[in-house]
Amino acid sequence: MQQDRRIPRKHAHCLLLCVMSAFWTAPGVRGSQPEIPLSVVKLWASAFGGEIKSIASKYSGSQLLQKKYKEHEKSVRIEEIDGAKVVKNVAQNMEEIFRKKAEATRRLVEAAEEAHLQHEENPDLQYEYFNAVLINEVDEDGNSVELGGEFLLEPNDHFSNLSVNLSLSVVQVPTNMYNKDPDIVNGVYWSEALNKVFVDNFRRDPTLIWQYFGSAKGFFRQYPGVKWHPDEHGVIAFDCRNRKWYIQAATSPKDVVILVDVSGSMKGLRLTIARQTVASILDTLGDDDFFNIIAYNQEIRYVESCLNGTLVQADSTNKDHFKEHLDKLFAKGIGLLGNALSEAFTILNEINQTGRGSSCSQAIMLITDGATEMYDDVFAKYNWPERKVRIFPYLIGRESAFADNLKWMACANKGYFSQISTLADVQENVMRYLHVMSRPKVIDHEHDTVWTEAYVDSALGETKGPNPITTVAMPVFSTKNETKNQGILLGVVGTDIPIQELMKTIPKHKLGIHGYAFAITNNGYILTHPDLRPLYQEGQKRKKPSYSSVDLSEVEWEDTEDVLRTAMVNRRTGTFSMEVKRTVDKGKRVLTMHNDYYYTDIKGTPFSVGVALSRGHGKYFFKGNVSLEAGLHDLEQPDVALADEWTYCNTDEHHDHRHLTQVQAIKLYMTSRKPHLKCDRELIQQVLFDAVVTAPLEAYWTGLALNKSENSDKGVEIAFLGTRTGLSRTNLFVVPEQLTNQDFLTAEDREGVFNADHFPLWYKRAAEQVPGTFVYSIPFSSGGENKSVVLASTAIQLLDDRKSPIVAAVGIQMKLEFFQRKFWTASRQCNALDGKCTISCDNEDIKCYLIDNNGFILVSEDTSQTNHFFGAVEGAVMNKLLLMGSFKKINLYDYQALCKEFAGSSDSARTLLDPFTTVKWLLTELVIFLLEFNLYSWWNWDSTVKAQRAQRTMMVPCDTEYPAFVSERTIKETTGNIDCNGCIRTFVIQQIPSSNLFMVVVENKCDCGSAPPVTMQPIEIIYNESLKCDRLKFQKDRKRPKSCHPFHPEENAMECGSANSLSFPMVAILFPVLSFLVSR
Repeated sequence: MQQDRRIPRKHAHCLLLCVMSAFWTAPGVRGSQPEIPLSVVKLWASAFGGEIKSIASKYSGSQLLQKKYKEHEKSVRIEEIDGAKVVKNVAQNMEEIFRKKAEATRRLVEAAEEAHLQHEENPDLQYEYFNAVLINEVDEDGNSVELGGEFLLEPNDHFSNLSVNLSLSVVQVPTNMYNKDPDIVNGVYWSEALNKVFVDNFRRDPTLIWQYFGSAKGFFRQYPGVKWHPDEHGVIAFDCRNRKWYIQAATSPKDVVILVDVSGSMKGLRLTIARQTVASILDTLGDDDFFNIIAYNQEIRYVESCLNGTLVQADSTNKDHFKEHLDKLFAKGIGLLGNALSEAFTILNEINQTGRGSSCSQAIMLITDGATEMYDDVFAKYNWPERKVRIFPYLIGRESAFADNLKWMACANKGYFSQISTLADVQENVMRYLHVMSRPKVIDHEHDTVWTEAYVDSALGETKGPNPITTVAMPVFSTKNETKNQGILLGVVGTDIPIQELMKTIPKHKLGIHGYAFAITNNGYILTHPDLRPLYQEGQKRKKPSYSSVDLSEVEWEDTEDVLRTAMVNRRTGTFSMEVKRTVDKGKRVLTMHNDYYYTDIKGTPFSVGVALSRGHGKYFFKGNVSLEAGLHDLEQPDVALADEWTYCNTDEHHDHRHLTQVQAIKLYMTSRKPHLKCDRELIQQVLFDAVVTAPLEAYWTGLALNKSENSDKGVEIAFLGTRTGLSRTNLFVVPEQLTNQDFLTAEDREGVFNADHFPLWYKRAAEQVPGTFVYSIPFSSGGENKSVVLASTAIQLLDDRKSPIVAAVGIQMKLEFFQRKFWTASRQCNALDGKCTISCDNEDIKCYLIDNNGFILVSEDTSQTNHFFGAVEGAVMNKLLLMGSFKKINLYDYQALCKEFAGSSDSARTLLDPFTTVKWLLTELVIFLLEFNLYSWWNWDSTVKAQRAQRTMMVPCDTEYPAFVSERTIKETTGNIDCNGCIRTFVIQQIPSSNLFMVVVENKCDCGSAPPVTMQPIEIIYNESLKCDRLKFQKDRKRPKSCHPFHPEENAMECGSANSLSFPMVAILFPVLSFLVSR
């Protein structure tokens, strides 16, 4: 049975509703006729609806715009959008972008290998280079520091407005490495040849951003040159060899079993180092790798008990899960390595035969403080003579008594032996196995092109901004004849591709209001999708732990059989349809529609791309024609703006065009003979058409603004419109400083403007309303505070049928106080001839509310309830409306949610209450500090271990279920009674004409406080242990990389490691002290 992250849909909603129904309609309670006259409420609703629609229509100019488009009805041509053709063109455009970036990378590979071939290693080489941290730094005397020097930097908007040098690159060296190490100096010297290629690549393709070379020695050469800044600890922890693009390019996919010795001799510091070693190994594994961890002493114990005898994919979620289990390792007993090796070989053999792993390289990582024998009988049984499984022993501690045995294991099985004495040694020693695993690829001289999943790189702080990127990378090899059979990897070159650049290839105007494009990797992870939420909170920079491995099935969760995902992962071309529920307005509202999906592969990459078109108006487009002169004239008006993230003309492909706005580029393209611009001619023709048709609204709005008798109380602040081509017009009826909501129609209000992912929220919601009606809402803010404005918008259709495209939407922003005043005025009216009304919303006996079609309050006597969900305020009434069918509840699922979790344990605090334990802890910390004494390891210890000890509440990834509510369109009015502990409470709900609003009038004579509220709070989905295990074991379909280089017959397996020398003379003194302390 298929198991995945999605939960079963069966819940006990029926039982809950039945109980509620019994509560409100208990036997023995007589119903009474409603005391609230329905005719009066209808009068109030009609009066308010007429007044507010009159205001919205007048100030938005909706009728004028509808008339202007109707004038062109006979001359325009309506076309059905061919989704298959659209996705094919998108794929081809993306393929061209990827091809150019791969070519630039290949030129770097050729230049690097040639430069190294011509270079003779010189251990005494002295060479001054531009160190990324030290450039433009001076000493106390004002002189440039060593490896610094004057380095010209100028701001450049193409590089996130950072100050860069377009002529030179810089070199970054990790903090724990010596800037003038002979290996680094030699590598920096010969790689200077890349500067010329960096500059030439950028000249050929101005859309390139960062280009770089990550050396196997640890340094990182980056173009253009930019200054790096240490963190608050004075550390730059970035090591290019730990990056996914480096690891993927350097090695083939691999299956790895990690064996951890937890015998009694591993207590204390050794176990701490072992845990860190395992964590570092996990960090080197990518989405195409598979792994498991086994702890052994006299018994064999899987770190994750439910994963006995198998491997799991090394995605970020699984790796984090295993890292959490490392703290549960405790040392005791004796170590029986032979049994553990046999278990590891058995797993790898079964995985290889069943094809459930990487089907490529295999390795066993052995982390121990010694081996009393060589276990040649085990290797003879499982691994010889082919030696397809490499052995990588890591000797923990400073004793070398067992080093020979462990090194023999490595040499006899094409692996590498390392000795790790301190936490500071871990990373450098772990990285060595990658170079061994890369040997076959190097000897084969296969420059496989690899592409990473989408990620946000924060290595340079603001350097790459919050936008996700993908990296194309290739390995660089030594081509010297004397080192050929050693398979020496020199490093990896790469360049980044912003996902935003890929989005520019998407013809948003062809996808309709609700349509979108998306792309996934060979593992089914999202490269781009409008529902991907990589950050903890919108507007912040902190990334979620698993943001780069969000699966397509977690956003397109309605596809319960994974039909769409499976087809795309397997790089097929085809179509698929399903009904979907799309949330908008920060997830608080839901739109239900039927989507048609079209998908195909992007050739030359591991990616597939798809487009989704919503049925109905979303599948139609129309074309109109106007003269070029008229179109350009109206397009250049000051009230006109074009969608920032849409590409009318690509101004990035030529340096001379970078300064052009889209309007300027359009004018140049349409009026010049050879503009050397790539533009979307069809989109330009239609945006010119829209500019001409919407032009009369400028004069109309200006006339309203100049009429002093109109809008005297400044209740209406803005009029705005948007068209299907991304054109928008705005008019202010008040000065900008007096705007109640300053963010509306700005970049800060991302849902309210056109962008690469979607149409504005007010446009999307208006399109789903009945033609001619307005949709009203109060904007939700990210910070939780209410925006004291009401937005009203309506859609403009070309024809009066379902096949008519929505050509535009218009609307207004008005003050909330102005809107509410209109409501209270209308609710005081009545039919009494003497003018004395028996009932009004001023009466204390009733409560009046104005709610929208999703149940949010726009008007209430208690202003603090504004924009709250009605069910949270009037739970009894909302529950009755749900039972009566006036509203319906829609259950939604969020597989990118965050839930609060308390981190830390009271046990850790209690141990410090014992005086000896406190002394023991302090001395242990001191000893560890002295053993690990260098800046890097001190910082690393402080930031990881101490952070783990802190007790705090933190947000962690989780899955949630939450409701949304939608009114039933066919129900215009209804009345109901609620039994509140024997007291009958009457209510009336009446739709406001030509709107998405409802007036709710409720009797105030009964206390219904005991009725449960109806909330929209998400509920965390708790998985039992069995289901957790099934989810870990379950592997979704994935496409393996085509390239695989597990071993090579010419490989020199005798380069297999050596022991480290002692770095501190005082270790002999400190180790007995530490051993005594940690054994207590």
